[in-house]
Amino acid sequence: MTEAEELTFPPLMWGEETGDNAVEHAVMRATLGCDAGLVAYNLGASRLQAALVFAPDVPLGKAMAMLPLCGVSFQNALGALAPPEVAVHLGWDGRILVNGAHCGGLRILADTRDPEAIPGWMVVGLTLPLIPETDRPGDTPDRTALYIEGCADVSPPRLLEAWARHTLNWIASWEDDGARALHAEWRGLAQGIGEETTSGDITGTFLGVDEDFGMLLRDAQTTHLIPLTTILETTP
Repeated sequence: MTEAEELTFPPLMWGEETGDNAVEHAVMRATLGCDAGLVAYNLGASRLQAALVFAPDVPLGKAMAMLPLCGVSFQNALGALAPPEVAVHLGWDGRILVNGAHCGGLRILADTRDPEAIPGWMVVGLTLPLIPETDRPGDTPDRTALYIEGCADVSPPRLLEAWARHTLNWIASWEDDGARALHAEWRGLAQGIGEETTSGDITGTFLGVDEDFGMLLRDAQTTHLIPLTTILETTP
């Protein structure tokens, strides 16, 4: 597997080479009408980039579950390949934390922002730093990279394959049995529940999420529901 190619796994399909940005490539292909299941990726020396294309058949508000679903899938994939002492947690906004420090994350894009509309396409992108951006990682203790967290032997191609396969398995579970299992798995991995959190201009206690993974944030006056669609992007 070489840098800047497209990868697919059953029932996904093989594709062609991407550009430098896997998300941009996936969005371009999605807008041109590619089949759902396309996985675009770019394996560089210092980071892994990947993007999955979805074609939801439910409204955007429900389909946003693909962001936490892909996060859980990533944790499952890395958890199977990394040493057992490596801890992986997930932020509500798509952040990935390895051993408590920010280590890349997920982003989600679609062709609509209307939570009641069925998207024509949706893309979930992954960016994972493999090595620190500088030779002084101690200057940014809240940020890290995969290889300095005990994961030097984790193969990026194997991690990408595992992420895609775990994602397919979770999608099958979500479609067949609903979101209960996904909620339970995500909650066990979520970072910050029960702690003071700021989202936009609201600061309060992060109580958890509603059935569509909207953030429940309690301040002194009331509990605010912040839909997951607030972090949706419409362009790369």
